[in-house]
Amino acid sequence: MMDTRKQAGFPPELSRRRLLHFSGVSAVLAGPLRISGQTQASGDVREILARELRRSRPDYVTYVPGHWDGSTHDGLNEHFLVFDGPDGWLLAVWTQSDRASGPPGSRQKNRIVFSRSADGGVRWEKPAHVVGPRTEDDPAPMASWAFPLVSKKGRIYVLYNQHTGVRGWIEMHTGVMAGVFSDDNGRSWSASQEIPMPPHPMDDPEGKIPPEWIVWQLPMRDLRGGYFVGYTRWASPARAYYKKVANWTEIESVCEFMRFENIDENPLPEDIRIRYSAWGEKALRVPYYKDPLLGIAQEPSIVRLPDRRLFSVMRTNSGCVWYSVSADDGANWCSPRPLLRKDFGQPILQPVGCCPIYQLADGRYVLLHHNNIGDRSEGGNPAFPRYPAYIALGEFRPAADQPLWFSESRILMDTEGVTVNGLKESRDNRMNTGIGLYSSFTTRGGNNVLWHPDRKFFLVGKKITAEFLAGLAVPGGLPPK
Repeated sequence: MMDTRKQAGFPPELSRRRLLHFSGVSAVLAGPLRISGQTQASGDVREILARELRRSRPDYVTYVPGHWDGSTHDGLNEHFLVFDGPDGWLLAVWTQSDRASGPPGSRQKNRIVFSRSADGGVRWEKPAHVVGPRTEDDPAPMASWAFPLVSKKGRIYVLYNQHTGVRGWIEMHTGVMAGVFSDDNGRSWSASQEIPMPPHPMDDPEGKIPPEWIVWQLPMRDLRGGYFVGYTRWASPARAYYKKVANWTEIESVCEFMRFENIDENPLPEDIRIRYSAWGEKALRVPYYKDPLLGIAQEPSIVRLPDRRLFSVMRTNSGCVWYSVSADDGANWCSPRPLLRKDFGQPILQPVGCCPIYQLADGRYVLLHHNNIGDRSEGGNPAFPRYPAYIALGEFRPAADQPLWFSESRILMDTEGVTVNGLKESRDNRMNTGIGLYSSFTTRGGNNVLWHPDRKFFLVGKKITAEFLAGLAVPGGLPPK
């Protein structure tokens, strides 16, 4: 008998029974559920989720929500950071909400959750609440965009953006830095403490509105043994170049960097020592394609080069990826410039969407991006479409002006514009269609895995295999095998 799972390109080990098990919908499916405004048989939701989960052909499944409509309090999952725990387990922290903002009547109210895997990501524990409102009706303040730091003594820190009830441009971007920690591998967590952030030239001049900022990738170890990471900072409404914007993609923003200097001493969160770089007037700025005096640079992603320099890519509102290089471990950065396939080559296209770079186990690099300039039509949004997701293979060119050169891009996965309810995106179905968003990357045992939120709903892992990369030729290198 033909294995239909193989025929569909889906890993045979992820059986239909296992897929349905992951969704955790047994209690929810006790009665009828409402789909697209009509009461359907309860089994329909389960079947749709199982089918849509297979669309991106994942190799690992971390979490499948019970429903897309918010009724199971887990309809949005994003900012999915998977990392190695001190006990050898694979750990994950992410931002969750009952539902996403966007559809009529919806409001995103974020919390931080955490999960663990003892077998390298094949099976995951039920996610545990860390901080933030447990449901949309919980009065606890919103907590968003958590990122982990693990000390050499085994303490796990989770730092995040803590909303205070006051908003700037965007509610879930506005907040102070706060943190919790665990000394038992994530089984329990400390009380939250605020981590002071210094006043910034882009902050609200009256000091009434907290800063708007997001750390979106896993911090890396620096050459001195500390942790280093990039982040986005938005100008407060009072400081911004544009006081009114057509949409959020016109909000002035820059890329800056944080260095966590004393994590291995196991300090309390409030005593964590942070040194900032590319800060204030030296922040990384990129001209907006409609108005070069407006800077829009966001979501820096960093890799280390073989010569020990740091190479950071970032998303912009210019239609392509930009990059910067640091020769002193992130203390200083060159002015950003467009990311080309090679010196004097073509730019790598990208809407205002995630475009991280990761290092493979063999030392080469992969750039995840969406290979379009965004929708610039009348009434369009330059942040979309965010599908398909492409991979470009990168290799180090030590004598080049741009130290990493890239192959042509190959489609890794695609949603085809279908949302998790199984319907095409439309005015009446305003749900997420993006893929390859807010991801992380692991290379355990030479196994390259991209962990990502499929449509900000399913949390899955996708292997980046030698077979997939075969034939991608990077200019200036050896012919591909």
